[in-house]
Amino acid sequence: MGTSVLSLRIDGELLERLRDHAAKRGMSVQDYVIRTLIRDDFDERFQAAVEETEKFHGLT
Repeated sequence: MGTSVLSLRIDGELLERLRDHAAKRGMSVQDYVIRTLIRDDFDERFQAAVEETEKFHGLT
């Protein structure tokens, strides 16, 4: 398996929240995001967020 680069554009407020969460754990933002993505329950939490967004926008 190779590696890829993921580039994100996020607003300043969200980035500050990520920095705060990462700092509390003594981590970089990048490490914090990766750790969050590899959590066992990420897929389930992500799917729930997608479903809520679709409901909000009337897509379902």
